[in-house]
Amino acid sequence: MDYFVYLIYRLLTGFVAALPLPVVFCAGKFFGGLVYFLAGAYRRLVIRNLDIAFGEEKSKKEIRLLAWNHFSNLGANLLSSVKLASMSREAIHARTRWENLEIMEKALTTGGMIGAISHIGNWELFAQMPEYLPQHRFSTIYQKLGNEFIDAHVRKTRARVGVEPFERKEGFNSPMKFLREGGALAILVDQHAGDAGLWTPLFNRLASTSPLAATLAIRTGVPVIPVAVYTDGLARWKFVVSEPIRKGLDSIESLTAEINQALERQIRVSPQDWFWVHNRWKTPSPKFLLATYKRGVQYPEAFDPAQLKPFRMLIRSSNWLGDAVMTVPAVRAIKRGRPDAHVTILTRAKLVDFWKLVPEVDDVISIAAKDSIFRVAKKISAGFDAAILFPNSIRSALEPWLAGIPRRVGFEAKGRNPLLNQILRKRKKAQRPDHQTNHYLRLAQFIGASVNFPDTPAQDPDAASKIKNQKSKIEGAIRIGLCPGADYGPAKRWLPERFSEVIKIVSQRRECEWVLFGTEKDRALGDQILGHQIQPPADKTEDEPALKDAGESTKEIAGAGFENCTNLIGKTTLSELIDELSQCHVLLTNDTGTMHLAAFLGVPTASIFGSTEPSLTGPTGRDHRVLRHHVECSPCFLRECPLDFRCMKAVETDEVVEAVLRALDE
Repeated sequence: MDYFVYLIYRLLTGFVAALPLPVVFCAGKFFGGLVYFLAGAYRRLVIRNLDIAFGEEKSKKEIRLLAWNHFSNLGANLLSSVKLASMSREAIHARTRWENLEIMEKALTTGGMIGAISHIGNWELFAQMPEYLPQHRFSTIYQKLGNEFIDAHVRKTRARVGVEPFERKEGFNSPMKFLREGGALAILVDQHAGDAGLWTPLFNRLASTSPLAATLAIRTGVPVIPVAVYTDGLARWKFVVSEPIRKGLDSIESLTAEINQALERQIRVSPQDWFWVHNRWKTPSPKFLLATYKRGVQYPEAFDPAQLKPFRMLIRSSNWLGDAVMTVPAVRAIKRGRPDAHVTILTRAKLVDFWKLVPEVDDVISIAAKDSIFRVAKKISAGFDAAILFPNSIRSALEPWLAGIPRRVGFEAKGRNPLLNQILRKRKKAQRPDHQTNHYLRLAQFIGASVNFPDTPAQDPDAASKIKNQKSKIEGAIRIGLCPGADYGPAKRWLPERFSEVIKIVSQRRECEWVLFGTEKDRALGDQILGHQIQPPADKTEDEPALKDAGESTKEIAGAGFENCTNLIGKTTLSELIDELSQCHVLLTNDTGTMHLAAFLGVPTASIFGSTEPSLTGPTGRDHRVLRHHVECSPCFLRECPLDFRCMKAVETDEVVEAVLRALDE
């Protein structure tokens, strides 16, 4: 089969070689322009690459015209290269010209040089360079072709004009010896280098770049000289030699970064000539964050990292407050994962105010209760490079799929895996129970973040100073928060009469104020704790706002015996809850989202657990006390207790009082 393909290759190249060069050039332009219209995937890739490079400089119309010109030029140059391989030296010389050839000649008379070449214009003409300086030796780093017959033919063609190719996998001792002996070694410097590359800016966008040219240059002491071949009219081309890249650079990384800058200058001379069909800014898989890459990131001299074009990541938030708080360490690790990271959170409207507290979040996109999947997809359809999904739902995967986000990462879950193209599979072996925070951190680690699983604090690093400043405004009594409800169900709620006892006993021992927090569903529970008996309101559906509009009154003082209590249950927006909670010295709570919010804000908590497991969903960070008695049926993770509520009844009033007082004392 390889030989059959080789025969077809020779037949086609022979046919092209028989035609006049101008005819071949024009035919190539025609077929290249035709490919622009027929090859949709390649057209979209070229337009994306051009938008990355010139989106801030050119209009959409100009970029599309440039893309068409690129396909046209590419077709002309590829087809012409076949004809040029069969032409005489004199005929080729008549079709080409040089600018600054003396720079190369000077370098070769004093020693060797590395020619930093790229896929610009008719790059196959680089094989003709020995024809212009026959007194010097020329070579290139060569990767063997898959078809041995075509490979042998190409090698023979190169040898005919004096090129001595070195095969890449044979190592670099021979190329270094060649350079030290005064030879000119051409190395392609414009290809995506994958995991082995150095990440350095090209058109202000980080690109994985091979350090090979810089490595050989520093080890042999030869200069790196950029050389390009541009289209110079109908079946005509020009070689342009640039000044050597500064020799004062003493590291492989800094020289590689400067080589990329030289490449950018070459491309700007004739943008339609560069090979935009190559995915130069490819998003690597699975680790598209760069924190754990061996070679890391390098900037050119005097480059301001603020100039980097962003790598835009959409993170789909969990729908519940507590779960959202537990994803914060993962969000922070993702943000630290690359210097060009731009993090946008896609979240339910009820959590927008929370995400605005997280300094690592650049933007927040809100999902309203009435938003359809298609409406959400439209909101996120512009410009994201990757979507990272914390929820396991099918909808959370369908939204970025419909939006056309090219990289979609999430946990393995039934029914949605085909919508993702990077999946963190479930661990097959049974594992020790692990905190939910680490569950999300594993997803961040999966895409390349540097994470520290043990004792990862979830609280805002600036929270302590914020809380201190707010508490300094509070004069007199200590403020204690109380969150007696739990949205998940009554199995997570401690007994209301015992909350009442705790309020009374603590108030006798400390001069303090109590503030009750909760959602509209918890109104009756709050009245019961404070000694009121009223008809409980009808439960709201999940999609209805759990917190009241900001315009209503937010204060209500309890009745006799609880004069030091302010009941804010069902009377705060999330923003108001954050303000009120942040002024508390301690929060007494069940296993709730408010508990996690308090931990995030740096407020110490005393948390009562029964049906759930604190090692999985307990508060993270410092200064938190968990009250829990393990009984034979816990944790059951049920919404309602089918037995006698023994796990919660086992938690006595005295131990809760002690936990609150110790938290206050400390």
